Amino acid sequence: MLNYLWGAMIFIGILIAAFTGRLADVTNGAVSSAKEAVAVSITMLGVMSMWTGIMRIGERAGVMAAMTKRLRPFLKWLFPDVPEGHRAMDHIAANVIANFLGLGWAATPAGLMAMEELQSLNKHKDRASRAMCMFMIFNMSSLQLVSINIIAYRTQYNSANPSEIIGPGIITTLVSTAAAIAFGKLMEAIE
Repeated sequence: MLNYLWGAMIFIGILIAAFTGRLADVTNGAVSSAKEAVAVSITMLGVMSMWTGIMRIGERAGVMAAMTKRLRPFLKWLFPDVPEGHRAMDHIAANVIANFLGLGWAATPAGLMAMEELQSLNKHKDRASRAMCMFMIFNMSSLQLVSINIIAYRTQYNSANPSEIIGPGIITTLVSTAAAIAFGKLMEAIE
C-alpha cells in the first residue's frame, strides 16, 4: 500500500512539474538527493561498522553477559510470562543493551530473534502474546544513553555541536520508556 502511495506522489509531482515548466528542477532535485543519500549512507556505514565492532568486542570480553545478568531481574519483572533461562530473554537483553547504547541497527536482529522466541512460547499463534506486546512497546520507546545515529546525522550535516542532543535524548527516552512500561503494565492488569 505504501508503495502505491509513494508512487502516486512521485507521479503527481512529475506531472505538476511538467505542466508548470519545472521538470528540470525535479531532475536536479533527484540527482542532488541521490548524491546526498550516498554520502549519508557511507557515513552511517562507517559509524555502524565501528559500533557493531565495539559491541562484538564487548560481547567477547564478557561485557554483554555481565550487562545481561544485571538486567535479568528487571526483565523478569517486565516479562513474567517468559520462563527462566529461555533464549528469548537473552535476545531481549541484547536488544535492550543495543538500544540503550544508541545502536538501533544492532538492536534490530536481536529484536527479531526475540520476537521469534516469544512466538514459540505463544499459545495463540494468530495473535500477539502479552510478552510480545510488552516487548514491542518497550522496544519502540527505546531508552538511549547516546543516540549514535542522530549524532552521525548531525555531524554529516555540519552541526556546530552534534552531541548536544545527548542530554535531551536521555530525558526524552527515559520519559517515553517509563510511559511505555506503565502502559504495558496497565494493559496487563486490565486483561
